[in-house]
Amino acid sequence: MRPTLLVLAAGMGSRYGGLKQMDPIGPAGETIIDYSVYDAVKAGFGKVVYIVRESFRDEFEREVRRKYAGARTPDGEKVEFGFVTQELGKIPDGFTFNSERVKPWGTAHAVLMAKDTIDTPFAVINGDDYYGKESFRILGDWLRSPECGKDRYSMVGFRLANTLSPSGGVSRGICRTDTEGFLSGVVENHELSRKADGNITGHPAGEEDRTYPDSTLVSMNMWGFTPDYFEESEEMFRDFLKEKGGELKSEFYIPTVIDRLIHSGKATCKVLETPCEWFGVTFKEDRPMAVAKFKELTDKGLYPSPLFNASASE
Repeated sequence: MRPTLLVLAAGMGSRYGGLKQMDPIGPAGETIIDYSVYDAVKAGFGKVVYIVRESFRDEFEREVRRKYAGARTPDGEKVEFGFVTQELGKIPDGFTFNSERVKPWGTAHAVLMAKDTIDTPFAVINGDDYYGKESFRILGDWLRSPECGKDRYSMVGFRLANTLSPSGGVSRGICRTDTEGFLSGVVENHELSRKADGNITGHPAGEEDRTYPDSTLVSMNMWGFTPDYFEESEEMFRDFLKEKGGELKSEFYIPTVIDRLIHSGKATCKVLETPCEWFGVTFKEDRPMAVAKFKELTDKGLYPSPLFNASASE
């Protein structure tokens, strides 16, 4: 059984200043998503599904199919690709929304768009984040293991020290786990950065700064699910629309779904620790750092260049 990779790539990049999903950042013009696909295929994922916007779907699909026309898994199977769109009007029958709303419905709504294209255990990632080879191996192994099953989900936890930005403070969801390593909650913390004394500090909304160990696990939106997740999430989305469907900015997030499932006793979520360093491109100012990182990884021999030609022919 080969799991599926679901890539959230429908964001419009308003803070970035363009379509970062298609921005050439690697040494040979690779996008960040290209590296995730490459790592996932090497880790045994057999299908990639992209969530995009209708406005750039055709161009995006053409590029993906060109790059990965011959992509194969380590056991020689051809990698499948799927493309679905996230739009404001894609909501259950009988519901309406504010005609002035332009903001997407959020990550959990984006995942729901793929419910008719995925029938295997699957991973969810952001399209503008680099997660690292080992992260995909860890999550891929878990999705193929007996631990993975109905209502038994997972999340890849990154060490806080591996997710900081040299540009300033960041917001991260700090994970709480029980004694067996299952997620019990995620608390959003803000202005997390390393101070002159070497300590990492930050604070939950409305609270004073506190210090966190480097090894503190945080969520970077890398999840492992089984198809039953769609049914659970869709029911919650209906409740969300009843309560907040008329609002202009409220969003339906994956952590919200997981938190409710955990606290209602309907599901568990295993936290899988990764040693990898995360980086991403939220703002245009992040781009030079990402370009330098991918060049460094390529120079070290961790990735071929050009990336997609090599992956398509292997």
